[in-house]
Amino acid sequence: MKFSGLILSALFFIVACGPRELDPDPASDCSNCESWNQPQDPFRIYGNTWYVGTAGLSSLLIEGAEGLILIDGGLTQSAALIDSNIRAAGFDPLNIKAILVSHPHFDHAGGVAALQRLTRATVYTSVEGAKVLSTGELQSDDPQFLSGPEHTGFPAIRNVVAIGDREVVSIGGVDVTAVYTPGHTPGSTSWTWESCALDTCYDVVYADSLTAVSAEGYRFVDGPAADQLIESAGTIADLDCDILLSPHPFFFGMQDKLEIRGEGNPFVNNVACMIYAETSLDWLQQRLQAEGR
Repeated sequence: MKFSGLILSALFFIVACGPRELDPDPASDCSNCESWNQPQDPFRIYGNTWYVGTAGLSSLLIEGAEGLILIDGGLTQSAALIDSNIRAAGFDPLNIKAILVSHPHFDHAGGVAALQRLTRATVYTSVEGAKVLSTGELQSDDPQFLSGPEHTGFPAIRNVVAIGDREVVSIGGVDVTAVYTPGHTPGSTSWTWESCALDTCYDVVYADSLTAVSAEGYRFVDGPAADQLIESAGTIADLDCDILLSPHPFFFGMQDKLEIRGEGNPFVNNVACMIYAETSLDWLQQRLQAEGR
């Protein structure tokens, strides 16, 4: 009996310590969720930087010598696609040591909880963003707050580290700098790092959203978000920026660029951040004019 008990204990230990698999959360439901979550084959953007997100929601993988960094997790239902894309690109998700979040909305942070449970990685975001990630509920100063938690909530995330403006997350020889760019949300954060290949290095900017999008009833003319967006646009325009990426791939023309990759690397464009900032200011001006400013 004692021998049988030892065998059963050993089998339980083997099962408990077996390969970890993704444990997804219930799917998010929104008007754009299905189109945002269409599959996208993973691909190398440049050097150590890979696209592993969906067709409509960006998720990036940065390859380090001693670990991987993941940026953003899409919707809750995007986590499975991201996990699959990481593996298809030749990487083991269990080597992810850090997950960085741009802004705490359900379409970019929704899949982070499941991906963190799988990888056991530490999650990093801004001070304001950490408050939201830890609860899964928007705070009242978010322009989209009035939509209600049933539309904007997402699974709460454990082990969230709040990182300051211009502070650095270092994993496996890769240094990624947090740049506060509030406005779209109070906790919006852009991320920058250097990517090298064949002795040529480029500055990559994952510029967070600068769109003046809100819940019905919110007025940008009445709160701080408009001024924050103007300042954040200036911050992004001033960054060293050779490759622009952003949380929604259509903002950096991903599909158009993929169609012309045979003509060189279309993702390299040292004025893309300035154009991104100027376009965002144009949209904001239209919103403010619509509100009577």
